[in-house]
Amino acid sequence: MNYASGEKVMLGDRVGLGSDFSGIVVIDFDAGEYSPDYPEDRWGGFLKKGVMINFPLYGLIHYEETLEPDVRLIGRRTVPPIG
Repeated sequence: MNYASGEKVMLGDRVGLGSDFSGIVVIDFDAGEYSPDYPEDRWGGFLKKGVMINFPLYGLIHYEETLEPDVRLIGRRTVPPIG
């Protein structure tokens, strides 16, 4: 999955949506990557594709096919992926 800018969405990316500039990509189902706070077994296999982003203002949002054009990359994580 890519941002509207064409950059690939990656686990740990800091993203913005509307006035919330502190969203974090916490799961990349397509790559099989899960942050420690959102382990794979928590999802029971019912979500299988796309990404999950945690926005403090909006909560968890699952994007299955594409991101909203307003979701923008603010910064990349600085540690290797887990999971």
